[in-house]
Amino acid sequence: MNVSIKLKLLIFFTSTLSLISCQNESKIEGQWVIKSATVGNEKMTPDARWVRFHSDFTQESGNGWLQHSFGTYNFDKDTGSLTIINTNGIHDSNEPFKVEIDNKSMTLNRIQDGQMVEVILEQAQKLPMTHGDELFGLWKLNEAIGSGPYFKDPDRIIDSDYIFFRWDKRFVISSGTVNINGVYNVHGHKPEVELIPYGAHLQRNFWNMKINKDTITLQLLNTDSTVTRTFKRIHEFPGS
Repeated sequence: MNVSIKLKLLIFFTSTLSLISCQNESKIEGQWVIKSATVGNEKMTPDARWVRFHSDFTQESGNGWLQHSFGTYNFDKDTGSLTIINTNGIHDSNEPFKVEIDNKSMTLNRIQDGQMVEVILEQAQKLPMTHGDELFGLWKLNEAIGSGPYFKDPDRIIDSDYIFFRWDKRFVISSGTVNINGVYNVHGHKPEVELIPYGAHLQRNFWNMKINKDTITLQLLNTDSTVTRTFKRIHEFPGS
């Protein structure tokens, strides 16, 4: 075999190995969703939290359909250390994360306030939905069990009774001739919603949420009795 052929084969094999190495290299760039977050011995997984790393070292993050942070990041491949800087956030004085990337899974570890923090993420093509995202929309009352602050009479369900969760965190309840307006907050770590009605005669209250496709069941918390309200998603206001 002459020198020219040997040289061509060497170049071919070198290029092929380089290509395979690049294809197998795990990269931090892309969109990642937090699957688990542990602080010490306590699970503190946020609802539908995601972060997106770009090749130009910019990043943004959010929960569900809401992006609330943006900035830059530093990733040292040699040491596996990651620092995230949010332009609109609070300065992070903790040590960088230690990063382990295995194909489409990534684990972040560091000591924070004297406790070990572990965050497990997976690559994702689509943004995840929070419980609040699933709550958006118009819901007609189907069933009421127990006496509670809204839709008080469980024996009187009118086809026009509904609750409307708006995108701007306001809600509207219509029950017969009674209309209640207010604001709502969805818990960032578990399926709970807080309803805060306007008016001094009405108190805020907390409900557990169970969402199954187009049906939602709200169960009143902090009570000794069982109070639930079950709704079906609709797309027009009753009577319209």
